[in-house]
Amino acid sequence: MNLSDSWTAGQGPIVRVSAAEAVFKAIRTAIEDGALQLGTKLSSETALAQQYGVSRSVIREALRSCTALGLTETLTGKGTFVIANSASSDLILGKFSARSLMEARPHIEVPAAEFAATRRTVEQLEEMRGILALMAEEDDPEIWVSLDASFHAAIAKASGNGVFERVINDIRDAMAKQSETINLITGRKSTSDAEHILILDAIAHGNSADAGRAMAIHLTAVDAALSTIMGAEQS
Repeated sequence: MNLSDSWTAGQGPIVRVSAAEAVFKAIRTAIEDGALQLGTKLSSETALAQQYGVSRSVIREALRSCTALGLTETLTGKGTFVIANSASSDLILGKFSARSLMEARPHIEVPAAEFAATRRTVEQLEEMRGILALMAEEDDPEIWVSLDASFHAAIAKASGNGVFERVINDIRDAMAKQSETINLITGRKSTSDAEHILILDAIAHGNSADAGRAMAIHLTAVDAALSTIMGAEQS
């Protein structure tokens, strides 16, 4: 079943707000309110972009978050379909769930930051500074979350521990998807930027305890945002 004309006719262009967030909320509300029923095939990215007056990249970001919440599924060559009328109790991030990531990351990234504080090279420190500088100027959410994952991967590499580096690289794509969805729903981008700066400052000063603490604070904040999303769905 295709997206009904009666529903699309009432949707106007979205402007002067976070476009991806507005589109995401509009589609999510339509699904949860029953305007878009189970099995409905959404219009194409091009059609949705025209409908809302936004770019296709904005539509893709919104749809990825709908998929992460378990509301929709995109089938290659077939389109995006509504598969649930309420969000899942966990975010779907490819091979890993958000909850699995948050249970594992503190055990990897906190000690990685601690080791990085004493083992990082000058070149690695400059690489991390460069990543954060790009993140501070980046407005494209998709690029920002890729840089976010790169920053965390750079810390793992600077730890000098090949196991930490390998694990972070293995979960890197899922971390980016998690970050994208959390930022879209809770607006944590600027806060996350500030937390990253504190982590880097501690690493730059060679303070292992402060580096581990700053990473733990950052991951706790991410977990709190995740719990807000998931808790709201469970209540």
